[in-house]
Amino acid sequence: MEAVKSQNIKILKYILIIFLGSMLLTISSKIKIPFYPVPMTMQTFVVLFLGISFGYKIGLATVSLYLIEGIVGLPVFSNSPEKGVGIIYFTGPTMGYLIGFLPAVFITGYLKLDDWTKKENRNLEFFFINLLKLLISVSVIYLLGLLWLSNLIGFEKAILFGFKPFWIAELFKILLLTFLTPLVLKLRKFI
Repeated sequence: MEAVKSQNIKILKYILIIFLGSMLLTISSKIKIPFYPVPMTMQTFVVLFLGISFGYKIGLATVSLYLIEGIVGLPVFSNSPEKGVGIIYFTGPTMGYLIGFLPAVFITGYLKLDDWTKKENRNLEFFFINLLKLLISVSVIYLLGLLWLSNLIGFEKAILFGFKPFWIAELFKILLLTFLTPLVLKLRKFI
């Protein structure tokens, strides 16, 4: 009986984390931070953060819930409701990026980043390995995003409008997350 109660509490905790994670993704899509050459949101940062802190299973569930919320019409995506909601917004120019959140959170959670501040890991090798893992994860978002966008407007315009304005901000977010990884990894102890 105690084991069943413990399992139910664990399931409720996972559901709460997934729900709060989808709310965090929504908030991160709405806040625009002034950055050169275009304002940035923290969505990709949060996607990678979810994978690091909660692993690929909870990360995938969280991102899936977020996407479902948007598809059914909740204004969770960036620029919604101003530029539409639901399936019409989802299938617009940003669909590839949004779908890219799924493999990105999976890769980040599956690759398991290292706490490079631990005594046995205190060298630049662990820092750069984490940086590389995060670059791979975010690259999947941009790869899928650019593939979809180039289908709509052509490859050159997709690079011009869907990558060039954002790469500096992405690099900044990845570096920030790499530095914060040791703190973020501590969240795993609570799940």
